[in-house]
Amino acid sequence: MSKRKGCIMKHTLCILFVFLVGIPGLFAGPPQGSVKVFILAGQSNMEGAGKIEGDPKRNGGKGSLSHLVENSKKHKHLKDKDGKWSARDDVFIWYLGRKGKLAPGFGARPSAIGPEYAFGHVMGDAIKEPVLLIKTAWGGKSLQKDFRPPSSGGDPGPYYKEMIGHVEDVLGKLGENFPELEGRGHEVVGFGWHQGWNDGCGMPATLEYEKNLANFVRDVRKDLGVKNLPFVIADSGFGGVKQKVDRRLLIRKAQAAPETYPEFKGNVDCVQTAGFFRPAEESPSRQGYHWNGNAETYYLIGEAMGEAMKKLCAK
Repeated sequence: MSKRKGCIMKHTLCILFVFLVGIPGLFAGPPQGSVKVFILAGQSNMEGAGKIEGDPKRNGGKGSLSHLVENSKKHKHLKDKDGKWSARDDVFIWYLGRKGKLAPGFGARPSAIGPEYAFGHVMGDAIKEPVLLIKTAWGGKSLQKDFRPPSSGGDPGPYYKEMIGHVEDVLGKLGENFPELEGRGHEVVGFGWHQGWNDGCGMPATLEYEKNLANFVRDVRKDLGVKNLPFVIADSGFGGVKQKVDRRLLIRKAQAAPETYPEFKGNVDCVQTAGFFRPAEESPSRQGYHWNGNAETYYLIGEAMGEAMKKLCAK
């Protein structure tokens, strides 16, 4: 081959390489601008019982989201200039068929919020790409049985399988569920877990919780195909710092254990929530196991989960 032909061939190959590398999705991970997906899972406290509107006759509406916004400068942005709840254009949510832009109303009922609300605000502020929250939560479900990970042996939990199935289905129909996201790629970048009441109702499930939770993290990562997926656990801090029931305290200890495992160092974090508990007198209800329906509490839980997730995702 002549020197001139060799130069022409090298030049042609260089142009071809640059062209191919410039094609979105080729030789690369998710395309730039792809949707960042976070999965939020658990039982009733991930569903959320934080009241949006309080009862003025009960305690002046204390503990509701409306009361929080009216009395806290930090939260004024949650309503627009006309006094209506704001909806984010950059954060979307799917919760068992309910879907839309992030706003109040994606709790267990449309009249409530869960951790997703503040979590979505934190992640939306931190990430330039669109954010999608997929919430798969059902009340009264245990990790020992209902969410039982395959690695723990026995029959896998039906809600574990349903959780994974929902994630796959939503992402497989991303444009159909959210026309605003049509044509974008997606990347699962984090998982949030808030659960523990049912397992703490009996000692056998309590003593098995740490093992099941560690297996849950491993299996979720395997089934979603994301090695070292950032995983944030919000512990079961209801009852506050004065909680004395041994099973409840053991559940908290079990929830905090996985982050100390060498394999989970830097990719699993447990958020302590006992300090977010508010007494019934300052809340919409007296259901301590549902954080007394206090919206500030649910906001603080979601906010703490979001801040922890930011740190994990930055590593």
